[in-house]
Amino acid sequence: MKYMKESIVKWIQNWFKENGPDCKAVIGISGGKDSSIVAALCVEALGKDRVIGVMIPNNLADNDKDARTLIDWLEIPNMCIELDPVIRPVRNQVAEYGAWSEQTSINLRPRLRMSILYAIAQSHNGRVANTCNLSESYIGWETRWGDAVGDFAPLAGLTCSEVVALGRELNLPSELIEKVPSDGLCGYTDEDAFGFSYDELDRWIRLGTKGEHHKDIIRLHEKNRFKKLDLPHYSPPLVQY
Repeated sequence: MKYMKESIVKWIQNWFKENGPDCKAVIGISGGKDSSIVAALCVEALGKDRVIGVMIPNNLADNDKDARTLIDWLEIPNMCIELDPVIRPVRNQVAEYGAWSEQTSINLRPRLRMSILYAIAQSHNGRVANTCNLSESYIGWETRWGDAVGDFAPLAGLTCSEVVALGRELNLPSELIEKVPSDGLCGYTDEDAFGFSYDELDRWIRLGTKGEHHKDIIRLHEKNRFKKLDLPHYSPPLVQY
């Protein structure tokens, strides 16, 4: 993990040299392990003055407390943006036309969060960090055009288990890296929501180990592959003149 940490830090430094030598890393701080570890890596790579932590509360006191713990631990510039005053009028206006599903509510929040992160990045000479890990992305446990996007993705090649080990190497507070993973949106833990453990998922990804739920893992992977594909588009036929 020491080698992994040093390699990712170097990768972040090289990416910023090519894509914004004077830019800052803008990170949505949720209070979970992924955003905490990305923030810590960016501090090591760029220095704390070039990392902006953005808290966008979700009305979950524990997550908000953990987000503040991480920001205070890293001593990074930060801001807090309230999302509910934006969501309520959007929901009310759309509902006037006769439909508003629970899934719409779940997905709208991460999509608006990403809009806020890009607004901050554009205003403060920043680049937005994607904080998803390989395990989440493999089964599509991310919102398209929400947390699935960003300008650079330090954890995209690491499984959930590897991310936890990396957090220990970074000496982050244990309550941030050991907490039960949850998206903070649907009211369940990640593992309850998709029906199998991250350990089983990670063993399938890295070793091809067929656990009790490997067929469910494959099904989710195939079902959500579209999230990683290029946007379908029409290509006109070539016309010879």
